[in-house]
Amino acid sequence: MGEVKSDIEIARKADMKPIKDVLAKINVPDDPSAFSPMGRHIAKINLEYLDSLQNKPEGKLILVTAITPTPAGEGKTTVSVGLNDGLNKIGKKSIVCLREPSLGPSFGMKGGAAGGGYAQVVPMEQINLHFTGDFHAITSAHNLLSALIDNHIYWGNKLNIDDKKIVWKRVMDMNDRALRAININTKGVAKDFPREDGFDITVASEVMAIFCLANNLKDLEKRIGNITIAYTKDNKPIYAKDLKAQGPMTVLLKEALRPNVTQTLENNPAIIHGGPFANIAHGCNSVIATKAGLKLADYVVTEAGFGADLGAEKFMDIKCRKSELKPNCIVIVATIRALKMHGGIEKDDLKKENVDAVKKGLVNLERHIENVKKFGVPITVAVNHFVNDTNNEVDTLVKFCNEKDVKATLCTHWSNGGEGTKEIASHVVELINKEKNKFKFLYEDNIPLLSKIEKIAKEIYRATEVVADKKIIEDLNTFEKNGYGSLPICVAKTQYSFSTDPKLKGAPTGHSLPIREVRLSSGAEFIVVICGSIMTMPGLPRVPAADSIRLNEKGEIEGLF
Repeated sequence: MGEVKSDIEIARKADMKPIKDVLAKINVPDDPSAFSPMGRHIAKINLEYLDSLQNKPEGKLILVTAITPTPAGEGKTTVSVGLNDGLNKIGKKSIVCLREPSLGPSFGMKGGAAGGGYAQVVPMEQINLHFTGDFHAITSAHNLLSALIDNHIYWGNKLNIDDKKIVWKRVMDMNDRALRAININTKGVAKDFPREDGFDITVASEVMAIFCLANNLKDLEKRIGNITIAYTKDNKPIYAKDLKAQGPMTVLLKEALRPNVTQTLENNPAIIHGGPFANIAHGCNSVIATKAGLKLADYVVTEAGFGADLGAEKFMDIKCRKSELKPNCIVIVATIRALKMHGGIEKDDLKKENVDAVKKGLVNLERHIENVKKFGVPITVAVNHFVNDTNNEVDTLVKFCNEKDVKATLCTHWSNGGEGTKEIASHVVELINKEKNKFKFLYEDNIPLLSKIEKIAKEIYRATEVVADKKIIEDLNTFEKNGYGSLPICVAKTQYSFSTDPKLKGAPTGHSLPIREVRLSSGAEFIVVICGSIMTMPGLPRVPAADSIRLNEKGEIEGLF
């Protein structure tokens, strides 16, 4: 085997085409009315152009999800990019729709989110660092609302906001645990209005969720106006529209709402837009981007964050419910190394062949297969190949899936690009054409909020009970009383286990789901249920990725992955 190049080295040597040539593949005209170039290799599609496509038939939607991941992730983005290239290789017009990376993980532990090896979206450095400024627009819009709240209180508090019942924090797109709880207005002219506040990471902002669920600018403005920001002393809700915040916030988001188009290493189109966290928020790219892809191509490959217990469940029960999207096929990504970890093997021993550990770890894949089947969509398994995987280990996985009547395909896109996913691409097309789609939600709108939480906990996580104290029950009852009982549930929990304990690998049962807090997202239209020790503002690890990121003597970025 020759020298293994890093992702950034491969990306830097990419033979990128001008973005107008990439867009020509999906028949987008080289015209200012259709798109605006953001440099040579990135463009934003105009919303007016997308409106003109409304009468076009829609393509088929392929969702990529995964088994419970290891800390390094199992390569859903890589598989999504590789599958998209594979579909194009077999003569299908296909687009991949991905989330935009957050600076938090880029400088933290997980790294960027532009794929890897020979299955990447490029330009990789720009995509992982600032990109087209969408996240900065979302951060600014969110914090404008925060500033308007405190300004309103300073100038007389006409709305009678109870400063102890303000539920709108501030945000920034960085992992910074020091900002989780802060005191504001401690000095200067505002010292008479001290209060406790805090920061979440931008990707956990309700503005991000709204941005990704809105159908157009009008819908975006309406949803922003409906954000609950605080309560009065007699518990009456106060909304962003009471501060007339929806107008200026929408102005800040106007350009950001246009989907971004880049390309894969094989010059196939990729739409990268929006990016809510999957363990904290709903973890899918924007509805506008997905719907744009479906009008522009015959197949759209998209991903939902982390394991299927989080990403796929939220994709179905939140994104599809709100947008009337229906996936035609679901691909579950599995890796041999993750199965070995679920089989009890420590990280340092993953390079050695261990068929028994794979067999033990298959309970995790089995659980995800059972769960995903509940949504009634045809499924297949993509085995994301790593260099240390042995034939015996892969054969064990493939045989197991065959027994479950699900085809597992070895995918070598990391080393071979689209050539390494032609087999699974053909199988996905066959599944979509052959199998009937009986898509359904896990729960109905009209059951109580606690019943929805219990349904997810028992049917997806396989918990025996939901633990909620009196305050949580009261909050849920208040949400229902105020007309929010029909909203779906967005569970915030660890991505490393079906349970809320990241150390519980495999397919645990008999555990409970402890609810720490419930938050109403009345603009995004879901209820966030925060469980276990999950943080809406993550911290950096002991050795953050930032330690290795620098400019070399040529002025090139090194250490980004």
